[in-house]
This record gives sequence, structure tokens and C-alpha cells, in this order.
Amino acid sequence: MKNIRASERKRKELEALLEREGTGAMEEFHRLSQEKVYQEAMEAEVDAFLGRSWHERKKESQPGYRNGYYERKAVVPGERLSISVPRLRGTKRPFVSRVLKGMAQLAEKVRVLALEAYIRGLSTRDIEQTFVDEHQRGLLSRSAVSRLSERLYQAYESFSRRDLSGLDVVVLFADGVYEAVRRYTNNQALLCAWGICSDGKKMLIHLAAVQSESEQAWESFFEDLQKRGLRHPLLVVSDGNNGVIAAIERKFPLSDRQRCLVHKLRNIAAKLPRDVQEVVLQEFKEVYYANSRETANLLGARLIEKYAATYPAAVACFTDDLEACLVYLTYPEAHRRFIRTTNLLERTFEEEKRRTKILPQHQHERAVVGLVFAVLYRVSQRWQHVTMTAVELAQLRALRTIKSPETNEQGMISYRIAV
Repeated sequence: MKNIRASERKRKELEALLEREGTGAMEEFHRLSQEKVYQEAMEAEVDAFLGRSWHERKKESQPGYRNGYYERKAVVPGERLSISVPRLRGTKRPFVSRVLKGMAQLAEKVRVLALEAYIRGLSTRDIEQTFVDEHQRGLLSRSAVSRLSERLYQAYESFSRRDLSGLDVVVLFADGVYEAVRRYTNNQALLCAWGICSDGKKMLIHLAAVQSESEQAWESFFEDLQKRGLRHPLLVVSDGNNGVIAAIERKFPLSDRQRCLVHKLRNIAAKLPRDVQEVVLQEFKEVYYANSRETANLLGARLIEKYAATYPAAVACFTDDLEACLVYLTYPEAHRRFIRTTNLLERTFEEEKRRTKILPQHQHERAVVGLVFAVLYRVSQRWQHVTMTAVELAQLRALRTIKSPETNEQGMISYRIAV
């Protein structure tokens, strides 16, 4: 049998298989047929490499000879194949099979498919049970499946080290999300930033794991962005977390700060009696969603006078940080619905939660960061652009000039600050 080509052995196995019947025989026929095709292709490569065919006498000008085979398992979509790889000796250069390299690329596609399945909701155990051949043998080893989260974290590390100096971020959004991680008493906090650039593109900018949404954690988060070259945005949008507000004012002192109106209205609603909540809250909304700053100021003054004695807690909540709630009204009208809330990031977090809820808790920080990053990044690739007309860009540049009148390099709207 050593003097018989591997492809010839496969041919004889196929001939014997044709005498069998049943579903199992057809599945085996399909597998053997693939193995035979790959086997013949590799043997043709060896013939071309050596300059002579099987059993042809070697000439002095043709160095190298065949020295049997070694067995190798190869994964292709939906199948695990057994391939006899030709072994050569005495050649001037090593033999590298393009066929084998192509099979390795197919195997990588299977791993990429498994990775995407993991990101979109399958657990590692589900993947092991899903990616099997016709005999229910796993196409991916247990260790290969367990390394999925490590591949995601490596992608996150590359993302988190990239240079940000070329981004012209006009509006920066900041928010946090929590995930359960083993060995953490409390949930693991993940800080996230995304932005709208002057070309209208919405993009995920950074994600980082911290112990809590403290002022120090947010300051460190923003410092990392600035050290990597992030320029000073015109506007920073966040919820009412005291830590993030203090960090924004400290690290972006020239930026306007917008308070998320959705979060603010929830806070006001919690301070109103349920029987009048819907009606009274609508009046607060009319202030926040006014068509101009002048109208908002007028409606706000009337509202305070009307409800100061009746609902003092709600009015106190309304007046607290009111400037930050209305600052978006100084920006182009067409952009206002995009910049007055953190809704886009909140919806993205909801999609991320649908993915991670199948895991009672993550094994460690690297696993949670890698998975959350992968989900958020893929969602962010579907975000639609914001239209930036010439008039709106001129308005933004005028706002920028008020904040920092010095000449701006490269024609960017954002501007550089000392770190």
C-alpha cells in the first residue's frame, strides 16, 4: 500500500462504497469525494514541484524525492477531512502546498463563522454542539471554541490603541453600562464613548472597563482619548451622573455640555404624582423641546411660576442643570434631535444586553470587554450618517470660533488642547 498513491487509495474506497446503500453511505461518499479531489490536487502540485510524475525515474537535474505521507485533519465548511500530505526529501527549497494553504483558509472561515455566531448569541457550548460533521464530531476543538473570547479581546486591544488625531469629532457622547463578571462583588462597569464627526459619520470611539462610574474613572477615560490624539469637541453629551459631569467639565473645559433629556425627564417624572404625571410632564417636555432658546426660557419661567408651590421637588429637578439641558438649542436645528439625548448609545446597549443576557456572568474582564466591544462595534457599523450641509458646517465653525478664536489647523471644527 506504500507504493500506491493516496488518491488511488481514495478511489478504491469510493468504488467499495458504491456497493453500499443508505443515507450513511451517501454522506461517506460525499466526504471521500472531497478528500480524493484535494488529494489529487496536492499530488499534481508535487509532480510539478519535482518536475516528474509518480514512479518516473529521477534525473540528475531533478533534485528531491517523495518520502511517503503524513496524515492531517482539515476542516472545511460542514466537514472534517482526513488528508495524506506528501512528504518530500532532498529538495533545494521546502515544498509548500497551495491546496493545503487554501484548506487552512477554509478552516479559518469556519472559525470566523463560529466567532460571529458567538457574538450574535450562541454560547461556547452551543457552538460546540452546532459545528459538527455528519457523525456529530466537533469541527472545532474545545480549546478553539474557548479561544473565541481571546480573539475578540485582541481585536479590542488593537481598537483601543489606534490614533485618534485624525478624527474631527464635533459631538462626543459618553455613557456607561454594567455587566456581571465572576469574582466581582458588584457589576463590572464599562465606559463608552461615541461621536458625530464633521463629515456626518457616527462612530464608536472607545470602550474601557473600570470599577465604577466615578469622577476619577471618567477622567482617566477622557485622558486616554486625549493622549491618543482626540481633539476638543464642540459639545459633550451625557446623563446626570455626577462623576461624568465633573470629568467632562475638567477634561473638556471649553466644550458645551448637554444633559440627556430622556434621563432628565425620567428624573422629573419620578417626582410627580402618578395621577397628573402624564399631563404635567408634557409641559416640561414643551420647554425642553422648544424650537428656540428664547421660547424655552419663556416657557420655563412660566412653568416654574405655575408649579413651584404645587410640585416643588419636580420644579427643583427641572431647574437643576437647566443650562446643560437647553444648550443644544444653539446648534443647527437639523442636528438637534441627534445631540439632545444619548438614545443611540442606549439602544446600542439594549442590543448588547440581549446578547450578553444568555451568560449568567462572564468568566473574567477580558471576556466581557471583548464580547461587549464586538457587539457594540458591529452595531455601530450600521449607524446612519448625519447630514452636514455647507450652512450647518458654517454654523458649527462659528460656534467653534467663539470658543477658540485661534486659527484651526487642517480646517477641522474640533480643536487641539494641551493634555
